Amino acid sequence: MFTGIVQGTGSVHSIEGDETLTFSIEIPSTEGLEVGGSVSIDGVCLTATSIGDLVTFDVIPETIQRTTLGSLTQGDSVNVERALKFGDELGGHLLSGHIMGTAEITKVVNQDYTICCAPEMADYIQEKGYIAVDGISLTVGETDGKGSFAVHIIPETLRLTTLGNKSEGDHVNIEIDAMTQAVVETTKRMMQQREA
Repeated sequence: MFTGIVQGTGSVHSIEGDETLTFSIEIPSTEGLEVGGSVSIDGVCLTATSIGDLVTFDVIPETIQRTTLGSLTQGDSVNVERALKFGDELGGHLLSGHIMGTAEITKVVNQDYTICCAPEMADYIQEKGYIAVDGISLTVGETDGKGSFAVHIIPETLRLTTLGNKSEGDHVNIEIDAMTQAVVETTKRMMQQREA
């Protein structure tokens, strides 16, 4: 589990492989990290396969298809969060690192970002609800109910994450808050049962 409080950015040193890709990434700290440990990279939960000056992660085709990881290249910066430990402060909201889909940044004005998701994600995006964008815990500002929503970013978030380097046309990973998903899915099932 993660909180969406990004601990810093890492740098992609190499990407190798054909179908399953091995990413070698320099992360802010490897203290206490063991092989098999979970690390959020741009919001995607990955498993450390080796640890040294760089940490390696194997990424399977399913993950490449559902996330932005397949578009990363050598030298790119990524958001990094280590897994939550028992007793840690929960400053954001609980995240699993399971990406629902990707979205496009359609507008950037100062610290305000408009992001457009696929229409099938629209029911899960609620004004003032939680959302994770590239692993960053954010609060939804306005939403059009069709998958487009706004987030208002504080300067500290822009400083600590890769979001400040994103521009219109860039794609990001989206994870919807698990509680929101459960409520929406339950409500949809109940409405379908009433209509049947």
